Amino acid sequence: MKVQNLKSRSKSRVLRRTPGGVIRVHYKKLRLYKARCSICGTLLNGVPRDYDVIRMGPKSSKRPERPYGGQICHRCLEMLLKVSIRSTS
Repeated sequence: MKVQNLKSRSKSRVLRRTPGGVIRVHYKKLRLYKARCSICGTLLNGVPRDYDVIRMGPKSSKRPERPYGGQICHRCLEMLLKVSIRSTS
């Protein structure tokens, strides 16, 4: 691992004691994914907060399997479905 990559402030520095008794600096990613509803802004359920799961995980575990899953919350989806059904009939 290059030292230049670790100078970035996008990683947090955590001091860890190794099994040999030496204190070393471990680097962790700072950003955590917080998915929010695009209509009301609440945190979405069923969407993982870990950025690695979002980036590297399978598509089925990234968001709920429903219309607009991972974009809007279930309350706003219910409201949109009611409005669309009532406007068509």
